[in-house]
Amino acid sequence: MENKVNDLRSALALLKSIPGQLIETDVEVEPMAELSGVYRHVGAGGTVMRPTKEGPAMIFNNVKGHPGARVAIGVLASRKRVAALLGGKPEDLGKMLWHSVDNPVPPVVKEGPAPCQEVVHRASDPDFDLYKLVPAPTNTPDDAGPYITLGMCYATHPDTGRSDVTIHRLCIQGKDELSIFFTPGARHIGAMAERAEQLGQKLPISISIGVDPAIEIGSCFEPPTTPLGYDELAVAGALRKEPVELCSCLTVSEKAIANAEYVIEGEVIPNVRVQEDQNSHTGYAMPEFPGYTGPASDQCWLIKVTAVTHRKDPIMQTCIGPSEEHVSMAGIPTEASIYGMIEKAMPGRLKNVYCASPGGGKYMAVLQFQKLSPSDEGRQRQAALLAFSAFSELKHVFIVDEDVDCFDINDVLWAMNTRFQGDADIITIPGVRCHPLDPSNDPSCSASIRDHGIACKTIFDCTVPYDQKERFVRARFMDVEPEKWVKDAK
Repeated sequence: MENKVNDLRSALALLKSIPGQLIETDVEVEPMAELSGVYRHVGAGGTVMRPTKEGPAMIFNNVKGHPGARVAIGVLASRKRVAALLGGKPEDLGKMLWHSVDNPVPPVVKEGPAPCQEVVHRASDPDFDLYKLVPAPTNTPDDAGPYITLGMCYATHPDTGRSDVTIHRLCIQGKDELSIFFTPGARHIGAMAERAEQLGQKLPISISIGVDPAIEIGSCFEPPTTPLGYDELAVAGALRKEPVELCSCLTVSEKAIANAEYVIEGEVIPNVRVQEDQNSHTGYAMPEFPGYTGPASDQCWLIKVTAVTHRKDPIMQTCIGPSEEHVSMAGIPTEASIYGMIEKAMPGRLKNVYCASPGGGKYMAVLQFQKLSPSDEGRQRQAALLAFSAFSELKHVFIVDEDVDCFDINDVLWAMNTRFQGDADIITIPGVRCHPLDPSNDPSCSASIRDHGIACKTIFDCTVPYDQKERFVRARFMDVEPEKWVKDAK
């Protein structure tokens, strides 16, 4: 099939064929802060400090200190671009992912040589050095160190034998050491590491970098949609209608994504915690999705690296933390989770859902709700409560009618300005666990907050009461095809 996408290289080839979706530069760039500083202006968007914009993905072909390697950034920093890479429409991506979760296609193990193992570097080699082998950027001058931001961490539960893929914050700490941050109780591989530690065992792990975008999107699902034991590589398999191919690692007992650009093999060491900024002492980790630079953790786990393998002329893939890229990766799976739960509870009422850019794909959702009968009045607020239960990190839910474009924040605010009354249409739920990276989720900001990471969750009901719909009909313009008068109008 023409333009078939199954790895990073085919994804970049597809983007190159679409005007305005990919640019390259041969000008030398410093990976320490400069590379991300450039992309901030080119195409980051999202919660990145202005000036920024949503723009094309970018490839840096000349990375200082890393001859022969390239760095790709912003591959998923556009909903339109994600739709092109997944073969769908931007407005249908949440529904597409939900159907993929319900119809998983498990990964398979590839026999024989794997593309990701064309070049092999073992930690036992005298010149082995992660800093030289992996062109991981430092996103800001304040960062704790070079970060791997799009590493697909793959591990297996020591009791059940079930495997899963998850993205975690990974910082290079030495020639053969990485720190990994686990949000307590939040992600599958964290639970695997905790269990291995209880058993006094090391946890074998692979970190695949530069993969099919379907894997990156699918890996961001969370419980309850994908409970512990659900291998999220099966979501990517469903999206592509063929299984993801894995290969056996060379130095640890684990699998890796066969056509990845880079694979880091290693083991999570039990009963060891490291200070994330032990080399920089800045007090910071890296830019996080809300748009702030997060504090360095003193509770990062340690990965002892045993090997790095990669394709010839490898392409490092990275993102800058905040930006529209995070909105795509975190927000679209969340949309799928919310849509699925509400559709099961009240079929046909939720038309669509958007986890909006201002919330980084996590904090804010817009529900497009259709009231079909008088008995549907009030169900829109029930739908918002279901959204909160589906995704604990959600802080604000806006509800709009079916005539409002939930993907257009200007249209959402229009509905708020013409269909919403603050004293009647705000529903607050104080004292609920939310997300620690929002600095306002802190006792210093509200008496209702008992601990950092708790928030007052809020519903903004911008829908029209069912019995007053005739008073809120939008201006009815003539429906015409504008191409007769304006070329390329759509």
